[in-house]
Amino acid sequence: MRHVYLDHQSATPLLQEAREAMQPFLDGAFGNPSSPHQYGLRARDALEAARAQAARLINAESPEEIIFTSDGTESANLAVKGACWAQRRRGNHLVVSRIEHPSVLNSATFLEKEGFTCARAAVDAEGFIDPAAVLAAVTDKTILVAVHLVNHEIGTIEPIREIAALAHEKGIPLYVDAEAAAGWVPVDVQDLGVDLLSFSPHRFYGPKGVGVLYRHRRARLQPLLHGGDQEGGRRPGVENMAGIVGAGVAAEIAQRELPRRAAHCARLQQRLWEGLRASVPRLKLNGPEPGPRRSPVNLNISTEGAEGEGQLLLLDTRGIAIASGSACVTKSLRASHVLEAVGLAPALAQAAVILSPGQDNNDEDIDYFLETFPKVIAKLRAMSPSWKE
Repeated sequence: MRHVYLDHQSATPLLQEAREAMQPFLDGAFGNPSSPHQYGLRARDALEAARAQAARLINAESPEEIIFTSDGTESANLAVKGACWAQRRRGNHLVVSRIEHPSVLNSATFLEKEGFTCARAAVDAEGFIDPAAVLAAVTDKTILVAVHLVNHEIGTIEPIREIAALAHEKGIPLYVDAEAAAGWVPVDVQDLGVDLLSFSPHRFYGPKGVGVLYRHRRARLQPLLHGGDQEGGRRPGVENMAGIVGAGVAAEIAQRELPRRAAHCARLQQRLWEGLRASVPRLKLNGPEPGPRRSPVNLNISTEGAEGEGQLLLLDTRGIAIASGSACVTKSLRASHVLEAVGLAPALAQAAVILSPGQDNNDEDIDYFLETFPKVIAKLRAMSPSWKE
């Protein structure tokens, strides 16, 4: 049986180059980068090299603008809560979109319990955030706008430059969640005009357990944790040296390989979509058409009469791995808040799956999926009373 992994948006295999760079820091190079002896200095040099690699991936002006965390969720919590707490004397209002990642939405809900208020801007049927809707939600108490660059479920690439320009006209900092973007679409913090931005290297062949938060020098940020002076005092705690070193290598390779990777995956994405349209009736694409307005590693589809979890499980028995929703929300039985916000009917939302090709997939993988998927759908539809009706 052929094995095909089409869930690269959730996690990617670790690059051999990253693994090799990490190994010394799991063995003899065990020093703490805060220590002044030779073991600590070696670790400190490696830490700063990784910081520079992460900065170059997103064109940060200085490596000092990079803060290492434990993952994307911590980065989002630090950005949203930290920015709001640091500016509480100026106001108590923030603006997000209705389709943000749960780490952003749940941070906003937490802040509301602490006395803040939050406006949740609507999106259109393809998941695009209207900059005018963001501006309309702003008040004289707004101290943060938080939106994503690429939606984690439907792959929509948002108009960040326009949103940033409007926010800055009002003197409001902008935080951008680039978890589903970095390593696959260009991310240039200077060109976009963002104040805070986060990403996770495990989504582009780096290790898990490392997150990156970019902070422009003008952005105020209060730490979530309190301890030592690591990461400029904004994220105290002994650094995960092996993970950070691997993350730096993955970032350096992603910067170099991004055009090739993106073009390869965009071709496979297009091949998937064309093949599915030709072979499966009553199929709906969620989000924009494949092309410049959509991430090349996201294809979200709903198939009438075939529940998404059933699709995932049957495909898994045939050696194919996909996602039935965001990896952070699939443990709940609730319909996707993203698909709900774009106006998808509940039955179609429950029937949604995400196909996410990666750099190691090839045409044979896509052919096997296109051969297998219609059979799975036919089996599920045959078992569905609603489809028979």
